[in-house]
Formats: sequence, structure tokens, C-alpha cells
Amino acid sequence: MSEPAYSPEEMMVVAASRLLDPDDVVFIGIGLPSKAANLARQSHAPDISMIYESGTLDTKPTVLPLSIGDPELSRTALAVVSVPEMFNYWLQGGWIRTGFLGAAQIDRFANLNSTVIGDYRRPKVRLPGAGGAPEIAGFCHRTLVLLRQNPKTFVDTLDFVTTVGMVRGGGSRRELDLPGRGPEAVITDLGILEPDAETGELVLTHLHPGVSAETAIAATGWPLLVAESLDTTQAPTAKELEILRALVPSGASNFAELIPAKGRGPGESPR
Repeated sequence: MSEPAYSPEEMMVVAASRLLDPDDVVFIGIGLPSKAANLARQSHAPDISMIYESGTLDTKPTVLPLSIGDPELSRTALAVVSVPEMFNYWLQGGWIRTGFLGAAQIDRFANLNSTVIGDYRRPKVRLPGAGGAPEIAGFCHRTLVLLRQNPKTFVDTLDFVTTVGMVRGGGSRRELDLPGRGPEAVITDLGILEPDAETGELVLTHLHPGVSAETAIAATGWPLLVAESLDTTQAPTAKELEILRALVPSGASNFAELIPAKGRGPGESPR
């Protein structure tokens, strides 16, 4: 019997979901992290506590939320608290075990940029900014980063440091007196990278099925370190794909597909 077909994005989500513990407490936003956490809850981690940054605690959505303000999150939450309480008490108080992060750029020490591309004063692209990412990276017990791997994203030098990972490597993160351990893994569409225990530099430890080390190296803007014992990620199972695809109504794969077309002209983006 042949293995089920899956997309690189589905491989990312499944690989990330498997890194969540059965009783994890996870701080998540919308997008791939939300898919990964909901997949975990409906598969191997039924007791996971999902906390969205809008202040919904231990929420159990029946469908994938469209935004952090989706009523589905508050309707199925154990409690809803204010955003200041969420960050000041729950996050900075050390109650959240795992935080998911994304960014526009990442460097070899898993520092992240979500502020600008180009010079800060005259940027080529102005990005959304930090949001809660610095606090998530600083105070969650560990962080998981989800990014598609290519030379524009995996860069030798960040255009702006929005969120610290392992800082400069070695013991430099400890010098900042941050309570969280920092990034535990970077999950990409090609494989999984993990910080070296001594240097803090990212090392390619897993390749997804059908991906070569040469492909991952070429997709990285610095000389990528490769583990001597390079593992292959287990392909998504039919059950994992069934659960994941059922999370998104009518097979829609992104936010735009979930917005009714009524009232939009041909090719017009939703607002």
C-alpha cells in the first residue's frame, strides 16, 4: 500500500505537532502553529492546553480559527482574560511551556526578524513588528519556530533583530537572564534544525522524506552544519492527514479561501 500524498506545508505541520507533549501548555497564534497544536490535540495530545494570544485559556476549537479574535476560541475556552493579564501573569509568570514563533528572517543562532527588510530607516519592506514574540521567546520554557527554508529567510545576518534565540551562541543567552531555554527546534519544509548544545548554532538533524542535505544547504544563507547522524522525518500518516485536512472547512488551505467571495471583484483580495 502506497503512502498518502502530502504537501510540504502538511509535512511541516505534522512534524511540529509531534514535538508537542501529551500534556503540553502551548502559546499559539494563527496559521501553521494553530494547525499543529489542533492536530496534536486531536491525535496524540488530548490533554494539551492551547492558549491563544488574544487571552483564551485552554480553548478547544472544533474548527480552525480564522483569527485570534475568532468567537470559536472564546466560546470553547475555559476562561478568557485580558491581553495584559495574559502576558504579565501567564506568560511572564512562567506558566506556559511551549511557544510557537515565525518570522521573515532567521540567522544561524535562531534569532528572528519580523520588523523590516533592508535598512531600518529606509526599509525595502516594513513588516508587522514584534508583537508578543520577544516575550514568548524570553519566558516560555521552550520555543518552536516554523519557517519555510530558503536563502531569503535563512540569512547570514538579520536586517533587524526583533526576537532573540540563542543570541550569539555559547552562554550569551544566559547573560540576558532570560528564564526560558530558547529555541528547541526550527521546523521547515525541508527538515528540522536544532541548536548545538555547546555553541547554540543551528544544526540540521532531520530531513523530510525525499529531501537531500544538499537541498537544505543550498536553501540556507550561511554554511549550514549537518549532523553526522542525519535522521529522516517520518512521513505523515493517513490518520494525521485526515485530522489535519478536516480542521479546515471545505478543504480551504488559507485565510483567503475561507472568506466568502460575495462583494469582491475578480482577483480582489479580502479586507
